[in-house]
Amino acid sequence: MKILKRNFYERHPAQVARDLLGKILVKRLNGEILLGRFVETEAYFGLNDPASRAHMGRKPYNQLMFLDAGKTFIYMVHANWLLNIVAHSKGGVGAVLIRAIEPLQGIETMLKNRTVEDACELTNGPGKLSKALAITKDLNGTDVTKTNSKLVVIEDKRENFQIHSSHRIGVKSDLPQELRFFIKGNRFVSKFSG
Repeated sequence: MKILKRNFYERHPAQVARDLLGKILVKRLNGEILLGRFVETEAYFGLNDPASRAHMGRKPYNQLMFLDAGKTFIYMVHANWLLNIVAHSKGGVGAVLIRAIEPLQGIETMLKNRTVEDACELTNGPGKLSKALAITKDLNGTDVTKTNSKLVVIEDKRENFQIHSSHRIGVKSDLPQELRFFIKGNRFVSKFSG
């Protein structure tokens, strides 16, 4: 199990968002290992990004975006916890929102956590995947580069897939560049396939 190192996240958030696709999210939950492949992500920046949590500058609720890359930044939107991983060059600001994963292991537990029957509906959105993996504010600030963390990201064999991009979903104001990245044709990408 090769855990991604901090320098993977110490880059431009859009590069990290794109490069996370195909990697594996590992969640330790009550002695069980839950696994999911990243299939959809979005990049967010600092002051110049109107859709970012950091748009208004550094505040207590967003300070993780300004700190060490490779840590989780978890916040609530519409009664859903959203998982982000802080990503930026040294001295920068940014994070990557994890929008969807393809469940690989621990699917029965994920189904119980979400109480859905269709596995395709299990983790195809940021709030859905957090519920399926039991990700809450308690994991805010978790270092995903540390072996003993409850959440880590590991390498996987590079499969052949096409990466497509679009504008970010559900934001009132967006930047001109496309900052949402997803694996074309993957059935676990959120329904807004752009």
